[in-house]
Amino acid sequence: MPDESPIEIGAIELTAEPPSADVEPPSSPRSRVRLVLLSTLLVVGVAGGAVLAYTGWQVATQKDAKLAAPAKVGTLTLDSSEDAKSTADYLQTAVAAEIDLDKTIGAVYQDSTSPQKDVLVFGGTKLFWAPENELDTAFDLVADNEGAVVGLHEVDAGKLGGTMKCGSTKTDAGDLTVCGWADHGSVALAMFNNRSETEAAGLLRQIRDATETR
Repeated sequence: MPDESPIEIGAIELTAEPPSADVEPPSSPRSRVRLVLLSTLLVVGVAGGAVLAYTGWQVATQKDAKLAAPAKVGTLTLDSSEDAKSTADYLQTAVAAEIDLDKTIGAVYQDSTSPQKDVLVFGGTKLFWAPENELDTAFDLVADNEGAVVGLHEVDAGKLGGTMKCGSTKTDAGDLTVCGWADHGSVALAMFNNRSETEAAGLLRQIRDATETR
C-alpha cells in the first residue's frame, strides 16, 4: 500500500490521498459532438418524415380529380355558339400538346352583367407529381400565343388547395388577366377580359369549385 503519512512542507502538512473511485473522467469533446449530430439527425429525420407524410396525403386526396364545364357559374353562362366551341376545341388541343393529360376541357363563358367580360377556361386532368411545374408550362403556352405573362405570382388557391397564380398579358384588344391552378390531379388556366386581378382570382376560385370534383 502507498504511504499515506503526512508530508511536511515548511509549516504546511499535505496528505496524499488515492483518487476516489466515484470521480468520473470528463467527457471527451468527441462524445459531445456525436450526441449533437445524432440529435440533429433525429430532428431532421422526424421533419422529413412529416413532409413526406403530408405530401403523400396531398397526392392521395387530389390525384383522382375530374373537370367538367358547368352550364352556369354565378353570373357566367356557358357559350354554346359555334365560334365558342371552335375556340374551346383549339384551347384543348393547345394545352394537350404541351402537357400530357388524360382528359381535357375547354369552355367560353359569357357574363350576363357585361358582354365585355367573357372568360376562357381550359385544362385537364392527370396525376401530377410536381403541379407547380405543370402550371408554369401552361402559362408558357399563353405566352407563346398572346405574349409574355408578366407579374406572375401566387394567390390564394381556396379550399381545394394546390397552387394558384395570376398575372397579365397584352393582346390586340388590351391587357388580359390570366390566372390558373394546379394540384396533383388537375391543371387549368382562365383568361379574363376587363377584370382586375383581384376580381379574376376570386372568380377563378368560384369556377374551380364548380368545375373540379374528386
